[in-house]
Amino acid sequence: MIDQGNVVKVGIADLNVIKSPFLIRTSGLGSCVGVIIYDQYKEIAGLAHVMLPDSSLTKNGTLNIAKFADTAIPQLIKEVVNLGAKSSSLRAKIAGGAQMFQFSSGNDIMRIGPRNIEAVKAALNKCNIEIVSSDVGGNSGRTIEFDPTTRLLTVRKVNMGITQI
Repeated sequence: MIDQGNVVKVGIADLNVIKSPFLIRTSGLGSCVGVIIYDQYKEIAGLAHVMLPDSSLTKNGTLNIAKFADTAIPQLIKEVVNLGAKSSSLRAKIAGGAQMFQFSSGNDIMRIGPRNIEAVKAALNKCNIEIVSSDVGGNSGRTIEFDPTTRLLTVRKVNMGITQI
């Protein structure tokens, strides 16, 4: 991972957009899914740290758009397009969605990681954005960093090293 002053950090249930020469990074991806949406021709990208699959699960009156797959992805698309990306040139890379804990019950509600992956894929599909590559599932946490110049997503998995997709 490049550790320079040009890295924009995205927190949990947060999103942000960048232009080259900036890089964008998020850490703490356990069951959460990091979604990178980028323009394949322009050096513009955005990252959403999706925590939960569906905003209809929210109980209180205030909605954190970045927290849910169904709301974060349309918002991220809007923000990268506002920064100058062309919607027809957008592509995605995703990472995360680990099953961090083992549960003896077959209760689907506890499958947060797999449900997040499914919801992110569905939201991207609904917006007609192709997923170019992914590093999802398993049971290891991840830190990811995207470089809009090279269009490489660096994935650092806990106790498993670094890969680029």
